Amino acid sequence: MDIKNMSQTQKLTFSGAVMAIYIVVMYFTQSFAFGQYQVRIATAVYSTAYLFPFLVVPLGLSNLLSNMLMGGFGIFDIVGGGLVGLLTAGSCALLGRFHCKSWLVAVPIALIPSFGVSTYLSGMLGISYWALALSLLVGQIISGVAGAALIQALAHIWKP
Repeated sequence: MDIKNMSQTQKLTFSGAVMAIYIVVMYFTQSFAFGQYQVRIATAVYSTAYLFPFLVVPLGLSNLLSNMLMGGFGIFDIVGGGLVGLLTAGSCALLGRFHCKSWLVAVPIALIPSFGVSTYLSGMLGISYWALALSLLVGQIISGVAGAALIQALAHIWKP
């Protein structure tokens, strides 16, 4: 399928499918996605915005919804997670727009959630910002590498 010639209906359908994938992956990995070392494999899905920039908002909404359904910190987690999702997916889309190497999606996937989520969780949990950020970074590096691998696999099907 040619990305540039997708109809609005195809984009909407594709967005819904990607949102469903994100939320289902979060559901099945929530046992280790919300711990001290948050390995959120679902955040690897943000990398798809590299190939499909129209997924930025749906991916942000996916994080918002997953935090609403599975997170434990209420409105801070819902709104904060939504903003972090938008920033991360948006960064991946910008990398694609400027034809950067696809493996670079690992950088925003690792850094933005780690440092972004720590801004509000550190105060709520009473943990040092840097201790929390580095703890989250450990898990997000795994997700970043998984996102880069996902883009490599998808690039064979859909040319950027």
